[in-house]
Amino acid sequence: MATVELSSIRKVYPGGVEAVRDVSLVVPNGSFTVLLGPSGCGKSTLLRMIAGLETTTSGECKIGERVVNEVEPADRDIAMVFQNYALYPHMSVYDNMAYGLRNRGTPKAEIDKRVREAASLLAIEDFLSRKPRALSGGQRQRVAMGRAIVREPQVFLFDEPLSNLDAKLRVTMRLEIRRLHNRLNATSIFVTHDQVEAMTLADQVVVMNAGRIEQIGAPGEVYKHPASRFVASFIGAPAMNLMPGKIAEAGIVETPAGRLPYDKNRFHAAGEVEVGIRPEDIHAAGGADGILFTPELAEELGATRLLHGSFGDTPVIIAIPASGTVHEKKEMRLSIDPAAVHLFDKVTGRSLVR
Repeated sequence: MATVELSSIRKVYPGGVEAVRDVSLVVPNGSFTVLLGPSGCGKSTLLRMIAGLETTTSGECKIGERVVNEVEPADRDIAMVFQNYALYPHMSVYDNMAYGLRNRGTPKAEIDKRVREAASLLAIEDFLSRKPRALSGGQRQRVAMGRAIVREPQVFLFDEPLSNLDAKLRVTMRLEIRRLHNRLNATSIFVTHDQVEAMTLADQVVVMNAGRIEQIGAPGEVYKHPASRFVASFIGAPAMNLMPGKIAEAGIVETPAGRLPYDKNRFHAAGEVEVGIRPEDIHAAGGADGILFTPELAEELGATRLLHGSFGDTPVIIAIPASGTVHEKKEMRLSIDPAAVHLFDKVTGRSLVR
């Protein structure tokens, strides 16, 4: 195990394309850190720089106490699990897992011990003699993970390893990866564009956008207290509702939904702002009070019902329990907890939290 520390890391490709922009990050020893963001945000490039598969334009990368900028990938004491498994098709599962150890001159008895221990840990003991083509996608991914485990590295790197699996298998593999991490007590860095994977796997989420870090925090912190409009809209399904607003007085913001109270002790704002409210923080209100709303479409999701509509010209999604009756095109009243209202700077998109 080791701490990974990045200081002012940049990656500029020929032609001046800046893929990673001044990223500084500490991945604590033994933590599970997820790099999360949309395609093209620089997360995989950053992971590949840690692995040594991409050169670093500037900045410093440390694994443990060692600066590894000029260290070859094979000498960085890391193991990487790829999206496409990267298994040798002509080799058995056993040989795929043993291959790296053989190249390093590991004694045969030690190789056999490590391979069989990893196979037992991943429940693939019965597949050791098979070729990859005889395995399912989930089994191939277990083999790829086993190949990483036998190396006993300081750091595990995962580059979207679940992207090629179907939805049900992804859920199963997420649980297996987290259990594996807990048993090995390893330092892990996991890249994904899937927020569910990030929220369920991570101790620490690093949200990236356009080559920069937008926010670092525990999953719950990133969800409840987004540091920017981008994080607010990227984390959460459905995404946070965003609408224009103008501060009328301390504690009151004018919006297309009307005058909404907000926590004036939490936010410091003036003039025009952007207002954010998560779908589950808008509730059906009884009686004659509340915000008027007419659902245009209702989506039934089992225990939850999503109501689509608008406040003025601003589209809105509301998540309410599926119990009770709601009629499309029929006016209803809503309430919003002031503590659930977020304010963002209209120009920079940063949270206006004090």
